[in-house]
Amino acid sequence: MATVLPDPAFDFVRQDARSDWVRLRTLLVLRWLAILGQTVTVVFASFQLGLRIELGLCFLAIGASVVSNLVAMTIFPENQRLSDRDAMLTLLFDLSQLSFLLFLTGGLNNPFALLILAPVTISATALTVRSTSILGVLAVAMITLLGLFHVPLTLQSGDILQLPPMFLIGFWMAITIGIVFLSAYARRITSETHSMSQALLATQMALAREQKLTDLGGVVAAAAHELGTPLATIKLVSTELVDELGDHPQLAEDAKLIRDQADRCRDILRSMGQAGKDDLHMRSAPLAAVVREAAEPHAARGVAINYDFVSESDAAAPQPVIWRKPEVIHGLRNLVQNAVDFAATQIWIEARWDAGYIRLRITDDGPGYPQDLLGRLGDPFLSRRARAQSPARPGYEGMGLGLFIAKTLLERAGARVSFDNATDPFLSVEDKAEKSGAVVEVIWASAAIALPPDAQSGPLGENRPIAI
Repeated sequence: MATVLPDPAFDFVRQDARSDWVRLRTLLVLRWLAILGQTVTVVFASFQLGLRIELGLCFLAIGASVVSNLVAMTIFPENQRLSDRDAMLTLLFDLSQLSFLLFLTGGLNNPFALLILAPVTISATALTVRSTSILGVLAVAMITLLGLFHVPLTLQSGDILQLPPMFLIGFWMAITIGIVFLSAYARRITSETHSMSQALLATQMALAREQKLTDLGGVVAAAAHELGTPLATIKLVSTELVDELGDHPQLAEDAKLIRDQADRCRDILRSMGQAGKDDLHMRSAPLAAVVREAAEPHAARGVAINYDFVSESDAAAPQPVIWRKPEVIHGLRNLVQNAVDFAATQIWIEARWDAGYIRLRITDDGPGYPQDLLGRLGDPFLSRRARAQSPARPGYEGMGLGLFIAKTLLERAGARVSFDNATDPFLSVEDKAEKSGAVVEVIWASAAIALPPDAQSGPLGENRPIAI
């Protein structure tokens, strides 16, 4: 079976790499803020609150952070980005330094023990699951040790500030749960944001590529039209020369070669212009022409495509002329590809229109959408339907972005997209015995996609150059 190779331009979208996300400068700035806060807190607690604190050891810990910052600023450039391992080690140093300060200032009796959540949360937003898990486990281990071993908080009078054991256990549980919950929450939100960003980037790339193909098709169609007359003249003159040079075989062969090359140029331009239209404007076309153009790349993949275009108000009414927007063509093409991928033998593309709306429905005879995914269809990187495979239908290596790109592009063009199964008893689908698979319905308001009635029947105007 022929294999359709993935587009290398989308390789980076497939990956969830989080390397080199964090700039060293960002962590250094955060560390300077932590150094300032730690210094002010230690001085205030010692001289204003009257606590006996090992100032020498505390400033030794703070000084270690200062030295590490100065060394990093000296060795590395400001725009240095950290690998996952380096960022984890940097956060591990901050976690250890903070834990040592807490050890010197009462352990879990110190309310600032809550700050131990910070390094783990930062890791969850920017580093891999492995690095976050390591930091999370070490953070839990450190607060457990701080609950058991620490230098007591002592007033100048000699009184020891000690929380009741019940409060210490509760504080330990709160920090532990906070580490797990906040890191998981931050990780989930960051992953969804990253996935959406990557998916939108893939959508923009797909739209840009479709725009380039559309413009290129217009240029080729224009070139084929403009060169048609000169090529026809060359062929006519060369044919006459072949007839008139019967007494000069060598010259006749040259004239025949000119004629054959003119035919070859015509065939090349015709094959290159298949993606384009005869209309030089390339701006609008009847609804059926746009739909067929979108489905054309999948017409020879072993699945029969049935078209049905009918007006709901007047069977004799002409088809609406719609804008040939690249997002509409590419969005519909993705929907047709999805239907062909999962269909058994055929799909149906039905279009209905009235004065106020245009509705397009694509149905296949495949297994349909999984019921548990119906509410999530259109989300990025979602793919869990068994594809039909046959020698006549090469498969595509998908990323779970097809429906997302289609839905995003079509909604950008003013459509409302919905997904369902033909087996749904509340869905009105004709010939349900055959149409047993997935159903995609795309609805536009006529004003959003169709040309005004006067523009549909009027002249197209003077042809304009197409810029690429």
